[in-house]
Amino acid sequence: MRLAGTALLFATLVATPAGEAGAMPRPSDPLQSASFEAASLRSIAAWLKDSGRDGYLSAEVADTVGIPRARNEDYLDAKQRGYRNDGILRIAQVSADARRDFLLFMVQRPEGEVYFYLSSVRDGLKRAFVSIPGRKMVVPMDAAEAQSRFDEEVAYWQERIAVRN
Repeated sequence: MRLAGTALLFATLVATPAGEAGAMPRPSDPLQSASFEAASLRSIAAWLKDSGRDGYLSAEVADTVGIPRARNEDYLDAKQRGYRNDGILRIAQVSADARRDFLLFMVQRPEGEVYFYLSSVRDGLKRAFVSIPGRKMVVPMDAAEAQSRFDEEVAYWQERIAVRN
């Protein structure tokens, strides 16, 4: 699956029916939690680089979520995987360029909203947005809700890796 731009991305995500999925619990100690997240992000990124399909992130999407790029770059090379599970479409992308540190999760839910979680393998969650295609809006998420939903995505991808190994 190749993602050409925001319009194609939204069309692909919005055209797919969605459902609900479970999450794994995280440690309650903040230091353990940060360590758990960092290890999880490293393993997800390594798995995507090893087993992900070649793809790209359009300049328009990169600009929207805040991934730096050179002015002449029309797209950023990425390794990606996508799954539809219980009606929810999930896509994860990691930079194929070792000079960039991004891990992007995109989730399309039953109501049609598309959630974007931009993280760094080194620093964890950086930004989270929700796109509301029916209203043609992209809005930042509340920090607490963003972290909670991001944690669910990290847990989902960790489970996905465990099933594949």
